[in-house]
This record gives sequence, C-alpha cells and structure tokens, in this order.
Amino acid sequence: MKKSKKREFQSSELVKSFARIHGFEHKLVAFEIKDFLEDYLDESLFNEIKSVNIENKCIIIKINSSILKHDFQMRKSFYLKKFQDKFGSEKFTDLQIL
Repeated sequence: MKKSKKREFQSSELVKSFARIHGFEHKLVAFEIKDFLEDYLDESLFNEIKSVNIENKCIIIKINSSILKHDFQMRKSFYLKKFQDKFGSEKFTDLQIL
C-alpha cells in the first residue's frame, strides 16, 4: 500500500512569494517534479531516484539504478515534454540524467 504524501506547503502563496524573493523557487518546482515521478513510477523504481534539481532551466535527475538511468535517457524527450506540459514549457529547456 502506497502512502500518499503531498507537500501542502507548496500551494501556499506565502511560501511561493518567500521562495521568489530569496531565489529558490526552482527548488519548489524540483519538489513538484519529484512528487510527479513518485505518482508516475512504481515505488521500487522511484526509490532509485537519488535527487531532482533544476539549474539554468535544466532538470537534473540523479538515479542510482543503471537500468532506470538508461530508460530515462532513452525516453528523455518524452519525460521533458511531460514536465513541460505539467509545469510550463518556459521553465525547462533540457533534461539531464546522471
């Protein structure tokens, strides 16, 4: 049984304003991407994801499993399009799998 955890703090306008003022709003989006992957992937696959970050409009996903890493690299354009559709195409221009 999968536990459903949602980051309620992300919906708060106060938190979004604070993040925008202090320059870490990209980290909130990275959390949202990680939550999306948690819902999208099987639990065992999701556990192989080490971190999700955003730098210079590039989503950087670090993955422990070489098989999952290869799958993400093969479907890179698919995942990038999914993230752009869900979070806005102006926010991301590239996806890097490490």
